[in-house]
Amino acid sequence: MSGFGSSMSSANNDHAVPLPPTCDGISSLNWSPTANHLVASSWDNAVRYWDCQVAPPSVSSQPAQWQVLPKSESTAHQKPVLDTCFSPDGRFVFSGGADKTVRMWDLQSGSTDMQQIGVHDAPVRCVGFCQEKQLVVSGGWDKMLKFWDCRSPTPAGTFQLEERVYNMDIRGNVLVVALAGKKIVAYSVSPQIQQQVSMDSPLKYQSRCISVFPDQSGFAVGSIEGRCAIHYFTQKPGLAENFAFRCHRQDNSTKTESQVHAVNGIAFHPFGTFSTVGGDGVVNFWDKDSKQRLKVFPSVNECISCAAFNTQGNIFAYAKSYDWGKGASGYRGPQAQPNGISLHYVPEEEIKQRQKKGGKR
Repeated sequence: MSGFGSSMSSANNDHAVPLPPTCDGISSLNWSPTANHLVASSWDNAVRYWDCQVAPPSVSSQPAQWQVLPKSESTAHQKPVLDTCFSPDGRFVFSGGADKTVRMWDLQSGSTDMQQIGVHDAPVRCVGFCQEKQLVVSGGWDKMLKFWDCRSPTPAGTFQLEERVYNMDIRGNVLVVALAGKKIVAYSVSPQIQQQVSMDSPLKYQSRCISVFPDQSGFAVGSIEGRCAIHYFTQKPGLAENFAFRCHRQDNSTKTESQVHAVNGIAFHPFGTFSTVGGDGVVNFWDKDSKQRLKVFPSVNECISCAAFNTQGNIFAYAKSYDWGKGASGYRGPQAQPNGISLHYVPEEEIKQRQKKGGKR
């Protein structure tokens, strides 16, 4: 699909989040639904938490003014932490990791202890909060999807999956799960948790990330091949049609060969537009409805492992960490490839939807 136009941005003017030198690869970023509180999980068994405040620039040529305060850090997990999510009130952070546990951290307690609320038979790859049921959902490499009531050690629901969980997203009544073997399953969670979709990925290669549209009408999925697919649960000719496009590839000067980089993260903005980040160190903003690229940022020259918009949509956080896309030979060590988190102030004109070509939306 070549329907996306492009425009290169100017300098990012992004703000670096303070990280300790012990921080290893960053596996997830998540924002509180109620405040500008950012949580990151990482491969040094840690979950870290910051308060992030921004003053918009008075003129567009000036950078935003930031105040980012480290609040706390928990190393309750015994192995790398692979994912996190918040409770709807922003008080609790839930995490899953390679130690096969699902844990809960009360940010208001002042403690760095975490309560174990669930367990899998293999590493927990993804966690999410099901607001419709007030349950935590976890997906693991044990091919299991589990729902947890924090007051009980027994799962409130379990689902055997065809393959290992590679990525997952839940929004409202829709839960989508990207599995190994290029499989995708989708569930409705209310009134009963029921599988609604079981399909092969629309992309040819392994899924890396998946995200539900804000209106829950479908999802976007990214692959290791540098492509993204837009999939609607119900297609409407001329209005909601499935398509795929290239987003993290670098052509040579004659466009006869491409360097292919994984799409490591997809994040939707409240407007319904979205970002992709990849192993090429590039951030893209897209409008799926008009099929346009809204903005492409200069490469940060390191892999971007994950990203997230805050609830208001005016802060975009992204993490720089090696994604192992080139194996051990591509890793040059922590001095040459330091891990980092950056915050980008997002003015409305960067991310708002545009008219389709021809003047129609």
